[in-house]
Amino acid sequence: MSGLGKILIYLGLAIAVIGLILNYTGNVFSWFGHLPGDIRIEKENFSLYFPVVSLILISVVLNLLIYIFKLFIK
Repeated sequence: MSGLGKILIYLGLAIAVIGLILNYTGNVFSWFGHLPGDIRIEKENFSLYFPVVSLILISVVLNLLIYIFKLFIK
């Protein structure tokens, strides 16, 4: 099996496990998307929601995971 095939299998399994955890834990992550700094504008016929801080948090966590993954690959 090629290296890319193994990576895709592990990635699929990781996504499935994360999906199961999110599905069965309920409202554990209900705070996510409502952090201070997330922009919410609501008017009569218009609403805008832009989760700035939540996106930054996702970026930091993913970068840390990639960095740790690269440490173990070498």
